[in-house]
Amino acid sequence: MTSTVTRHRPSPKAGRYGFLQVLHAEWTKFRTALGWVIGMMVAALMVVLFAVLAGVSSNQKGSSPVPIGPGGGPVTDSFYFVHQPLAGNGSISVSVSALKSSIPKGPGDLRPGIVPWAKAGLIIKQSTRQGSPYAAIMATGSHGVRMQDNYVNDTAGLPDPVSTASVRWLRLDRSGDTITGHASADGTHWTKVGTTRVSGLGPTAQVGLFVASPAAVGGGGTAGSVSTATFGDLRIQGGLAGSTWTGGQVGAESPSFAGYPESTSGSFTESNGRFTVTGAGDMAPAVRDSLPTGAHLREILTGTFAALIAVIVVGALFITAEYRNKMIHLTLAASPRRSRVLVAKAIVLWAVTFVAGSVGAICATPLGERLARRNGVYIFPVSSLTELRVALGTAALLATASVLALSVGAIFRHSAGAVTTVIVAIVLPYILIAIPFIPAGVSKGLATVTPVAAFAVQQTLVPYDHVASNYTPYYGYYPLAPWAGFAVLAGYALVSLAVATVLLNRRDA
Repeated sequence: MTSTVTRHRPSPKAGRYGFLQVLHAEWTKFRTALGWVIGMMVAALMVVLFAVLAGVSSNQKGSSPVPIGPGGGPVTDSFYFVHQPLAGNGSISVSVSALKSSIPKGPGDLRPGIVPWAKAGLIIKQSTRQGSPYAAIMATGSHGVRMQDNYVNDTAGLPDPVSTASVRWLRLDRSGDTITGHASADGTHWTKVGTTRVSGLGPTAQVGLFVASPAAVGGGGTAGSVSTATFGDLRIQGGLAGSTWTGGQVGAESPSFAGYPESTSGSFTESNGRFTVTGAGDMAPAVRDSLPTGAHLREILTGTFAALIAVIVVGALFITAEYRNKMIHLTLAASPRRSRVLVAKAIVLWAVTFVAGSVGAICATPLGERLARRNGVYIFPVSSLTELRVALGTAALLATASVLALSVGAIFRHSAGAVTTVIVAIVLPYILIAIPFIPAGVSKGLATVTPVAAFAVQQTLVPYDHVASNYTPYYGYYPLAPWAGFAVLAGYALVSLAVATVLLNRRDA
């Protein structure tokens, strides 16, 4: 008689249960190791503690209030305004034959320069109150003719800067709340630039000439500039409620106004129908480096840096401690499929770190914001959904960094080497982008290709094409979108985990 021996094959269900056993074993190891649990608690507390310190350390009490635009966001609303009240509908036109800017190169050293977004033109504005609605058409330093309204909207018109050989004629027409802007190269043939609806102008609005000169950007910093424009051929149709032109600086005390360079000031003169107007400031959304009394969520969550070090150490020790104590032999004997062990460790570590990070960030954000506001700091507004995205993104950043440390620990089998490597890969680039005067290209490069790109999950500020500024990670502007920045760190972690898995299967324990 011939007997047949049937080899037993574990069912898929049994295989899955085997992995669950490994997962439970790794969770048991983690929760029974007091040092690792304390490490995660410290990470969460660091996020909260630094948020408290950020809230109480910046005292802006007594500062001028930040202007708020029609859309509810902070704005810069400072410029020199030569105006009269216009009752009801009407039209105003003017020619701009010169726009020259000066930039300080040192104390008392004012030199001619180019301020790309220097502005000279016509404006219809509800009032001289900062943040009030408006529409304007203007010639700019380097961006041709533009029509802008309510600080955030910008429409391009005729190209090329103005000069005596390239005069630009500008016109604004009001019909109720509708403002239409036109531009011309000869004062006869007009091209429509744009039409916008400006709610809240009221029956009588302020209309006239303006000059604005934003701070010049360079070398990682800014310097207040001043610009002078020459106007002619001023014509008005409609009911002027005044009889004389009044000139003055709007927003002279605004915290977002960089001020005039030394020995300069705003002014206007009129002679034979020609106006010469000198002004400084800008009409635009406020950005971080133009608002010294402001802060954003990333600055509240500076404790992420300290928490990052804590989770890196715990992540590395979660695997290297077993090599040091020779426990790795028992672990691998209990689970012959070695890759399961590393995957189970990664899942447990990621989940625990994510929970700790979420608790820390969710508690830290409202607490830090409340304390900062009490001290007069203006917090750039975000929606509740964005705030939650930042908190959970911060937790995911910490969790993924801990898995990266785990993977490197499995590769090196030594905690000191693993911790040092991951800190150099993440913390060192973070320190470098935190230096305000590091070249923008270097800063953006580090925030694009290194794991520190994941800090983009904390980004809440929006760059504007019509506002020149230092859009660098130092000020909270990352080159990658939040999800893309996180994907960079996740890529490093997954590749490291794959390498660690291959080495774990090939090497002796």
